[in-house]
Amino acid sequence: MQKNQMAPWLQPLWESLDFANFPNAILLHGQSGIGKFAFSVELAKALLCENSNAAIKPCNQCEACHWFDTGNHPDFISLVPETHRKLMPHADYEADESPKRGKAARDDDGDSGEKKEKKNISIEETRHAIENLSIGSHRGGNRVILIYPLEMLRTDSANTLLKSLEEPPANTIFILLADRVDRVLPTIRSRCRLLAAPRPDRAQGLAWLKTQLNKIDDLKVNDVDVETIYDEQGGAPFSVLNSLIARRNKDEKDELTISIQASRYLLQSMAQGAVINWLDTAEKTHKAQYGFLLASMQRWISDLQSVTQGGGPRYYPKHITTLQGLSKAVNVQRMLQFWKSLVQARRHENHPLANRIQLEALLSQYQQIFGS
Repeated sequence: MQKNQMAPWLQPLWESLDFANFPNAILLHGQSGIGKFAFSVELAKALLCENSNAAIKPCNQCEACHWFDTGNHPDFISLVPETHRKLMPHADYEADESPKRGKAARDDDGDSGEKKEKKNISIEETRHAIENLSIGSHRGGNRVILIYPLEMLRTDSANTLLKSLEEPPANTIFILLADRVDRVLPTIRSRCRLLAAPRPDRAQGLAWLKTQLNKIDDLKVNDVDVETIYDEQGGAPFSVLNSLIARRNKDEKDELTISIQASRYLLQSMAQGAVINWLDTAEKTHKAQYGFLLASMQRWISDLQSVTQGGGPRYYPKHITTLQGLSKAVNVQRMLQFWKSLVQARRHENHPLANRIQLEALLSQYQQIFGS
């Protein structure tokens, strides 16, 4: 991503950065799907750029920039789960060749075609990356480590990272990203400069999204559908773009596509209020990302609360008639208790629990918020 292609709502954040006095660790946090990852990759490139003029970093002309673009810069380390490695810089290869990847990415290789991609960063990868920090940088400049999503680090990996943040090696910069900063260890947060990534307003986000969609061949989607999906995704343009691309490619195994389809079924069921078939709904949605489903449920209840109090829906404006009908039958106290249950569930959404059982319990509780 060239600097002038950066998401416009993140441009002010970029312009606020002081590359001449950059901290040794930043924690970039904000809603998933708003462009934080692309921003951080561009930031890593800028910090490794060897152009002497800080005002035009990254220059996209120096040797360091070229190495970075091909995924071969020796002083760039990325700790991301397998599900995100396709988003990292890599060389363009012919279709019958495989892109080269860094050591951390190669260590788990094998017959990966049939393996399910891992969502966590292993302690082995973390230790390997951090143990090598004692060695000087290859090109004599900065070394950059990008870690995402930070809240998905296991406790042992987080403790390993913490030790390096407490005594950072010379010329080493950590770019840490989190969708949920409240789930990052306070000891890690306290050793980083926090940067909040803003979400675009609806008009700006939709304008950017439609511009990107117009650049993609064979992707036919009308504006009404785009706006509906945008609202359902909580105003996250990058998530919407990726989901529409996956739909165009008919990638039925794409995790985001599965989650969006399940979320839509979930919302159709929740729209039924007291007559929801919660067992059937849990059965047909539990294979999707649990956190994604919880977020959809939170947005639905947030809109229901707003409508109950005489306001309008923020996330699902097209369902206002349904929400108004449900609001007349809702027990406000039970709805608030259900909201607390959702908040509690989100704190443990990445634990290896039985998702189906958790969903059944929540949807059963949802059914009970209607009636006296």
